[in-house]
Amino acid sequence: MRVVIADDAVLLREGLVRLLEENGFEVVAAVGDGPALIEAVDRQRPEVSIVDVRMPPSHTDEGLRAAVEIRRRQPGAPIVVLSQYVELSYADDLLATVRGRATGGIGYLLKDRVAEIGEFIESVRRVAAGGTVLDPQVVSQLLVRRRQVDPMSSLTPREREVLALMAEGRSNASIGRHLVITDGAVEKHVTSIFTKLQLAPDDNDHRRVLAVLTYLRGQPA
Repeated sequence: MRVVIADDAVLLREGLVRLLEENGFEVVAAVGDGPALIEAVDRQRPEVSIVDVRMPPSHTDEGLRAAVEIRRRQPGAPIVVLSQYVELSYADDLLATVRGRATGGIGYLLKDRVAEIGEFIESVRRVAAGGTVLDPQVVSQLLVRRRQVDPMSSLTPREREVLALMAEGRSNASIGRHLVITDGAVEKHVTSIFTKLQLAPDDNDHRRVLAVLTYLRGQPA
């Protein structure tokens, strides 16, 4: 199995090369920055790439940005992110490239939490085969972030009911009849929905459409 490694720490990079080769992998490139990673993957078309998050020049999220770019160029290209950090800025973008088995092949593992060599090797093989392997800590932080940025999470159950009925094209009067509440109560719920979804006062019909679009984006495909 052909592998590209990207890590600016020379000792770790060489250690990964040796570890993988001892376990039957062929390391076709070992690089130290994002552009070199993209170039190597374009040229070598490996079965899997192993990428550190923080690389030159800024040592922030170059590895993840390069991984997102690789997935843009080669949908489904298997990538294992192996990092000391959970970098949220591009992690969501990377995971958003996963659309079922055909374009799976994503792993995000924390270096300090890889307990066994065998477990790590198995994770790499699983990603190369199109699977998804995520460290529980990564999943936890991503879920917390999504709850914080998801405006729908602030709505009460009743407001969600009202918004769902709005999405059906019902008027306030129709919503009131369906939920057996007064028109005034419906209006209060609608106003609260607009406020929580941060829809500034404007034409009421326009805000209604924007609220429904926000609701529909949050529904499963």
